[in-house]
Amino acid sequence: MSRPARLAAALLGALAAGRAPGAPLALSECVLEHPLKLTALSAQCGTLAVPEDYAQPAGRRIALRIARLPAISRRQNAAPLFVLAGGPGQGAADFYVSVAPAFARIRRERDIVLVDQRGTGASGPLNCPEDEAQLDESTPGAVRALTARCLAALAPGTQVGLYTTSLAVRDLEAARIALGYERLDLYGASYGTRVAQHYLRHYPSRVDAVILDGVVPVELLIGPGAALDAEAALRQILGRCAAQAPCRARFDAERDYQAVRAALAARAVPVRASDPRDGAPRPLEFGAEQLATVLRLASYASEYAALLPLWLHDARASGDYVPLADQYLLLDQAYGGLAVGMHHSVVCAEDVPYYGRLDRGALAATYMGTRQVDALEAVCQVWPRGPMDADLHAPLHSEVPALLLSGGADPVTPPAYAHQAARAFAAAQELVLPGFGHGQLTVPCVDRLMARFLSAPRARLDGECTRRARPLPFFTSLNGPAP
Repeated sequence: MSRPARLAAALLGALAAGRAPGAPLALSECVLEHPLKLTALSAQCGTLAVPEDYAQPAGRRIALRIARLPAISRRQNAAPLFVLAGGPGQGAADFYVSVAPAFARIRRERDIVLVDQRGTGASGPLNCPEDEAQLDESTPGAVRALTARCLAALAPGTQVGLYTTSLAVRDLEAARIALGYERLDLYGASYGTRVAQHYLRHYPSRVDAVILDGVVPVELLIGPGAALDAEAALRQILGRCAAQAPCRARFDAERDYQAVRAALAARAVPVRASDPRDGAPRPLEFGAEQLATVLRLASYASEYAALLPLWLHDARASGDYVPLADQYLLLDQAYGGLAVGMHHSVVCAEDVPYYGRLDRGALAATYMGTRQVDALEAVCQVWPRGPMDADLHAPLHSEVPALLLSGGADPVTPPAYAHQAARAFAAAQELVLPGFGHGQLTVPCVDRLMARFLSAPRARLDGECTRRARPLPFFTSLNGPAP
């Protein structure tokens, strides 16, 4: 084929794939590695320089890391799928590598595009020495001191307030243009659903379809209801144990929970836990704050929730807190990796200033108590407040087809949130998976449903396979579930 013919064929292929002709962003071969070194994926990577402050385009710039995993089929003619991570604070590439098999069907026909949101991953990450758990377990005074230390540790000249959702969606649009795509599809997880909906609000003509997994309605403020949602999810888990004969015969899960919670509220227990990185013994004071971290993070996934009755029973019946302490260290590492500073920039601009009066009595009755909202309010007394579009929390109205996924026992974004968000879409489909937690990507058949939805977003899905899905049975011993 002659060079002009090859160029013509390339242009036709780009148009068929939903790409606009022009000078695309230069990408080169790269490897995306799992944060815990569990796996690695080949991709094409590049960086796109965008203004830190769009009001000052000649000022400081941020290098956004962009990765593309090309469609497997050379005959692909579908719009790319942009994958948006949660947190706030998780990088898109780190998120994708941990769940890549769930997107394998979609990637057969579509490019997968990962833009590390400004302040996360490899896009100028706003990393802090402390993690989210440290903040939740500290007094407000200590939180303010930790926050001031984080601000001092960040690169000189960085305007940390300029890392909000409103600016991130402008970055996404710049990435779309730089990659030469005419239109795109969106997948958002947790906080990423806020980003997806805000992009959709501002660039509706560029989106063919959107998948929202663990849905944050645009009107929702992050923080005030977190403790109540977490307590409700835990009660669902304990109630499911009581409803299943093998678990009920082995445990009184509600009694164990209440007893352990009361004991640790009175006094922390010294424990020698095992460091998940090398197995070395690690002395630890395990108290109410550490228990709250285990209960909340274990509720995220049914694989961990299946062990909760066993851990709580061992702690109450024999005073053995080692399994809970081991899981505290393991779960904290497994769910870590957030750019805490970027998290602060989002919530201090978009959420905390609008809290109003909180029902602290209701929060105090939960296992999380008021610690999280106290910590967020303390952080935002120190952290600079950045810009927020006036319509960020305004009701959304969209003609774009949407698939909304929820876990019935989600401790962060319960199904009621998806139901609220669905009202914004003229063509919405909701799927709730009973007993599952936060994020439905790894549930059997969800990958197939997502691929079907993107191929025909206005056709009704048959969600029968999700109704047959069941969370992992409860462990009645360390050997596993009852036979």
